[in-house]
Amino acid sequence: MRKVEHIGIAVKDLEKSIGLFEKLLNINCYKTEMVESEQVNTAFFQQGETKIELVSSTTEDGVIARFIEKKGEGIHHIAFDVDDIHAEMDRLVKEGFTLLNSEPKRGADNKLVCFLHPKGTNGVLVELCQELHPDAHLL
Repeated sequence: MRKVEHIGIAVKDLEKSIGLFEKLLNINCYKTEMVESEQVNTAFFQQGETKIELVSSTTEDGVIARFIEKKGEGIHHIAFDVDDIHAEMDRLVKEGFTLLNSEPKRGADNKLVCFLHPKGTNGVLVELCQELHPDAHLL
């Protein structure tokens, strides 16, 4: 793992939260994106190397909606940038970690992603992210 790619924050109202974080961080949201496969809308902020992703559910029974119902709004996951997501997934399985998906999925912000089960990471949902090259036809 090379660096923290972003910190994901679960929010109920994406538009309201975008305004809040624009004031808080004193920068504009640079991108919003819907990820249909995960039933979420996302918004991204970046200041230097630090990136924040706001995530809201598009359905009442989606993963983010259930998270907010159980724990409230707040930090949902920490994502790490990796060179080769398949190799990193293999390495982590050999180390005894449980992956939530056996193959990487296409995620927001032009990434391939995979999540680790928080029961094996001290309660933290960890996401692996690999940047997709513009000419990639992986998924």
